[in-house]
Amino acid sequence: MLNEIITTIAGLALNLFVITSMLAMGMSLTVKQILEPLRNVRLVVLVLVGNFVLVPALAWLLTVLLPMGQAQTTAIILVGACAGAPFLPKLAQMSKGNLALSVGLMVLLMIVTIFYAPLVLPLLLPGAQVDALAIAQSLILLMLLPLGIGLLVRWRYAETAGGWQPHLSQASTYSLLVLIVAALVLQFRNIIGAIGSWLILGTLLLVVGAYLIGYLLSFGSDAAGRKVAALGTAQRNLAAALLVGASFGDPAILVMTLVACLVLMAPLLVTAGELGKRAAKQP
Repeated sequence: MLNEIITTIAGLALNLFVITSMLAMGMSLTVKQILEPLRNVRLVVLVLVGNFVLVPALAWLLTVLLPMGQAQTTAIILVGACAGAPFLPKLAQMSKGNLALSVGLMVLLMIVTIFYAPLVLPLLLPGAQVDALAIAQSLILLMLLPLGIGLLVRWRYAETAGGWQPHLSQASTYSLLVLIVAALVLQFRNIIGAIGSWLILGTLLLVVGAYLIGYLLSFGSDAAGRKVAALGTAQRNLAAALLVGASFGDPAILVMTLVACLVLMAPLLVTAGELGKRAAKQP
């Protein structure tokens, strides 16, 4: 009975995290802010190739090379396939990167992910039961629709959006904390078991490889743009990966995906901070 209650709380926390994240993002942006940085067509095309061809291919290769179980394999694939993290502008700010570009890429990658994941995941996870229509429906209803509502509110009622946005961001943070706590309670043994496992190594290799892919593909851009391209390719979409992970109906997959997302964030925060310190020292 208690496990059922905690499972329900975890599901509600996950949905609340995704919806509030998207609403907060929409209320902090304008359509012009999103579109303006995307005029660099070459960079945009290369970033799309990196995020939706090379990184998923790297994730798949890691699952072939490393002896991981089904839940861990699925987690790596989900993280590799879902791009467009709402956290990218924060990383850009920390690294002294191109903030406007980070906003445009973040929204573009997120929207592509919503339509990309349902089509590609059944190919990358042939042994798993993947309901592409259900995944697409969840991503559209819980991510794309709230983002559109947020943009609309910002456009029509800018003052109201400015007042709501900080509270929605806080709600997003708190709901993620509730989700983590609920996952710890329900799957403590599985989470502890993941420590020192191939999932940890696979996630670290994925984030390093994705960072290098983004950095190399953005060759020719200025330093601020290359930082965003590299960080934006390495930082995967935690909200989308967790949402899709929950759709499998296997708690172990959701837990392993959550572990992979948390492992992925740590080196990126350190990297962004170091890049920002170096930029601050330059004359």
